[in-house]
Amino acid sequence: MTTQASTNPLRRVPVQGRSVARVQRMLDACAELVDEIGYEALTTTLLAERAGVAIGSVYQFFPDKRAIVQALALRNLEAYLARLSARSEAVEFDHWWDIVDAAIDEYIAMHREVPGFRTLHFGDVVDVHLLDAERDNNTIIAEQLAGLLVQHFGATAGPRLDFALAIAVEAGDALIKLAFRRDPDGDAEVLTEAKALIREYLHRHVNTVSR
Repeated sequence: MTTQASTNPLRRVPVQGRSVARVQRMLDACAELVDEIGYEALTTTLLAERAGVAIGSVYQFFPDKRAIVQALALRNLEAYLARLSARSEAVEFDHWWDIVDAAIDEYIAMHREVPGFRTLHFGDVVDVHLLDAERDNNTIIAEQLAGLLVQHFGATAGPRLDFALAIAVEAGDALIKLAFRRDPDGDAEVLTEAKALIREYLHRHVNTVSR
């Protein structure tokens, strides 16, 4: 599974192993800091100190802190899609809902397990178009889910499916964020209601081929 997100925040793409590792340390430091102090308080100086690199190394690869957060959001997106892809390859889904359920579960798991994710998500805290200048962040997720439903269950591709998934992703995103505001581990009651709401809504809008 791949994404069509086209934005490239890097000033220079690292090629050598040491450069790649250095950039990953910067992104790891960024994830820790946005959880600790938030995006507004984040500075390139703090990031360089946390990553153990010279400030010049930061600017060698990134023009500013927004670009660093953008790169982290893209890494989060790639990780999310990789987790969902691995799950879809390892498990034989019996019903289209199982794919949606897996997408929600992986999103919840990343809130719990991935540093910086519950604060940054896919970059919404900075810009809803952080991943791609042409499409908002949740649209990219909805498009990936549409592809899975078409591929695995013969869902009818088109504007109707795209619209339904856009609504479902927006609703699910808002409710999951609410759950983690109410409880650091995710309020179980809110998460249960989020799944029920999305399932009920999509049952009325997703047309698939019987299996």
